Amino acid sequence: MLIMSAVVNAVILNHCAAEKKDLGELLLSLCYLPTAGRLTVTVVKARSLKAMDITGSSALTSRSDGTYNLVEINQAACGVTDPYVKVSLICHSKRIKKKKTSVKKSTLHPVYNEALVYDVPAENIEDVDLAVKVIDYDMVGANEVMGCCAIGNSCVGPGRDHWLEMLENPRKPVAQWYSLVDSLPPALDRKTSPVRCLNMR
Repeated sequence: MLIMSAVVNAVILNHCAAEKKDLGELLLSLCYLPTAGRLTVTVVKARSLKAMDITGSSALTSRSDGTYNLVEINQAACGVTDPYVKVSLICHSKRIKKKKTSVKKSTLHPVYNEALVYDVPAENIEDVDLAVKVIDYDMVGANEVMGCCAIGNSCVGPGRDHWLEMLENPRKPVAQWYSLVDSLPPALDRKTSPVRCLNMR
């Protein structure tokens, strides 16, 4: 039994090591209405998120012959994650507004289809960025960031390309998959600004 438990633990650890190399992906849709000054960020879904709470072999029940169910081993290896997505509106490196989705329980492939709406006048749309964080909700301890992505005119790569495509196609939803990274650029990871830098209507 001890030998079998050691083997199961080794399988779990190897699986987790492989999972940690990839933080997963997030599908976001952007739509901007210039006349209304309304920016809509639709959090569609995520896939292959990083497991945060690994249960290990202690959560498994062995069969009478000392073996384990492969499905249960996979579940123990994948761990338990309760992810939600927080999207912050950034203006001149200051966080102006933040909104978040609901929490999806025990999944590494959550589906949200939730729209987060921000008021951004047309004269300010070039000045804002979006800081996106996928977070593991924890009822007891602190919530943990699972991965991030940045979107906006001042970003580079897919985040900038997606933003420009949105601006070139007003009133039309534009979707993009994002590979999550460990952290945001420093300029997009600030506390809430006491200064209103948007010309809010």
